[in-house]
Amino acid sequence: MLTSLWQGKTLPVLVVCAIIAVFWYLGSIWLNADMQRMLFENNGQASYTTAELIEGTLTQEKPKLPTPGQILAELNKTVLETAPTSKRSLVYHGSVTISATLLGFLIGSMLGMGLAILVVHIKSLDRSLMPWVVASQTIPIIALAPMIVVIMNQFDVTGLIPKAVIAAYLSFFPVTVGMVKGLRSPDPLQLDLMQTYSASQWQTFLKLRVPASVPFLFASLKVGVAASLVGTVVAELTKSEDGGFGARLLGGSYYGQTIQIWAALFAAAACAWVLVSLVGVVDRVVTKAMGARP
Repeated sequence: MLTSLWQGKTLPVLVVCAIIAVFWYLGSIWLNADMQRMLFENNGQASYTTAELIEGTLTQEKPKLPTPGQILAELNKTVLETAPTSKRSLVYHGSVTISATLLGFLIGSMLGMGLAILVVHIKSLDRSLMPWVVASQTIPIIALAPMIVVIMNQFDVTGLIPKAVIAAYLSFFPVTVGMVKGLRSPDPLQLDLMQTYSASQWQTFLKLRVPASVPFLFASLKVGVAASLVGTVVAELTKSEDGGFGARLLGGSYYGQTIQIWAALFAAAACAWVLVSLVGVVDRVVTKAMGARP
């Protein structure tokens, strides 16, 4: 039974998580030890045992590195025990972030697919547009996001739209590159066969290029939706009054609430995992509908 579990996915993942947790706790003890010694001295406690020192490093209110237990307790408090409509709830901040992420992902995906179709069918765009598409990703998003937010605010465009624009900026590139690769993936012999059947360019596109591009498209969509969430969080660091995981991170950094910061990071990672998984589900449904073997 143990062999079958090890050959599956569950046991290896649990073992890796356990190893990470052990090293995490050791790191928390090491990084928080100096602060705990200082706290003992400030409280007039000149002598203390090693056990007391270790216990103190694992229970600090503002540790340098929170323990997994502290992070889970904060997640339980802000997700399950706090009303979803409260601004202290990660459910509330998650809804704000995911709304902008999905809108930006939709915009970026449509833009990426449109650009890919044009690049594949118009050779001049392949030489003139693709270098600019690649160059656009060399600009650090942490520098670009405040500029976009400020410029759009000057035109009274606020709320969800500026964050969605930044999310779209990060998501369109992987979709464009993946879709271009997919549309060009058919073998030259297959293209020659379509010409032999007197297929038009439109028929070749629908019946050959599009089905061939589906695996590439969904692989790039998974990257794109994760990049969209990153872009949204970065935008929220610039414009925090609307809420979101970025605002939660910013508030935690202002007041030294490291546990709050790590809880928000874990919640954002969980949301990214859910979004990527949803894209994977759609991928399986589409490929099954197209007659692919399981």
